[in-house]
Amino acid sequence: MFSKEREDQLIKLCQDLIKAPSYSGQEGEVAQVIEKAFKKLGFDECFVDVYGNIIGKIQGKHPGKKILFDGHIDTVPVPDASKWTYEPFDATIADGKLYGRGTSDMKGQVGAMISACAYFAEDCKKDFAGEIYVAGVVHEECFEGIAARKISEAVKPDYVVIGECSELNLKIGQRGRGEIVVETFGKPAHSANPDKGINAVYKMATVIQEINKLEAPVHPVLGKGILELVDIKSSPYPGASVVPEYCRSTYDRRLLVGETMESVIEPLQRLAERLMKEDPQMKIKVSYSTGKEMCYTGNVIEGERFFPGWLYEKDDEFTKIAYEGLKSVGLNPEITQYSFCTNGSHYAGEAKIPTIGFGPSRENLAHTIDEHIEISQLIKGTEGYYGILKSLYKR
Repeated sequence: MFSKEREDQLIKLCQDLIKAPSYSGQEGEVAQVIEKAFKKLGFDECFVDVYGNIIGKIQGKHPGKKILFDGHIDTVPVPDASKWTYEPFDATIADGKLYGRGTSDMKGQVGAMISACAYFAEDCKKDFAGEIYVAGVVHEECFEGIAARKISEAVKPDYVVIGECSELNLKIGQRGRGEIVVETFGKPAHSANPDKGINAVYKMATVIQEINKLEAPVHPVLGKGILELVDIKSSPYPGASVVPEYCRSTYDRRLLVGETMESVIEPLQRLAERLMKEDPQMKIKVSYSTGKEMCYTGNVIEGERFFPGWLYEKDDEFTKIAYEGLKSVGLNPEITQYSFCTNGSHYAGEAKIPTIGFGPSRENLAHTIDEHIEISQLIKGTEGYYGILKSLYKR
């Protein structure tokens, strides 16, 4: 499957992707790189949706199942490029590694997906029963799964491959993520006369202590449904001799399979109701955080920050198809779960589309200084995607 020409082509594509900076909401330049690659490598169609997701399609000669390869094209920022050994957008190759922002998270995987799908279609002369899609997804770093909703709506895939780092292992699940906001409301007063006001921060301190007593649910495979305080803010800020009338805390909640928006927030709302009955001055609101961001297309993407967990069995149909495909190209994957949240929250968690995760590189390289991907991993990952296609379409 892999000639020296194809290897060089793959690496060049990944370098081009890395050289196009694409922070969340600024993915337009890298989308243009992907569009050129789709056209050059023989994809039949390409379109961009309202959010800026770019989707390429390869049409088989016969009707059949649709498979979607999902890879996000936005990256986290580079706060200080001077701390990098190599410039983060130069796509430098050194010691068998390709360096740059997004190499592992996840432009390397996007390049591998595009290349594998194109090589498979070329090798079988598109004589397969189905449709192959590759999606370059925007705003994943802000909203896991929100932009993906538009993709599954347009494509209606039968199967999905999430390309996030897996060290060439096969991922069949993940915990989800919810962002919960707890607010307390007080009464402002001069800090020289605090008894004239109600300090919202003191009220929040009581709430936090009570939340810490809540028992987190546990899943035998995915682990704990963690509820962790991640920030706290008061208003007015700075205080300037004013008793704060408002306080907001944000909690990160890791979600387990089967948990819903209602079931997750209900214990917190019950706790709030109890505390307000016990203290007439206590006013609490519990809700999900909402996000609203601008897309490079000029449209707005927004939604509540609730991204479900999901988990499949080792003997599920698509898991077996993917596993056999990876084995067929010489890989020996362990079947396990992601430790972080992905676009699978939508495809598997919301839309119930059979989904697996597979990708080259290590997850602990994401978002780091000197982010990189090993060339050997990149090539094996491309071969893995090719193998999945061979297994699915029995080529």
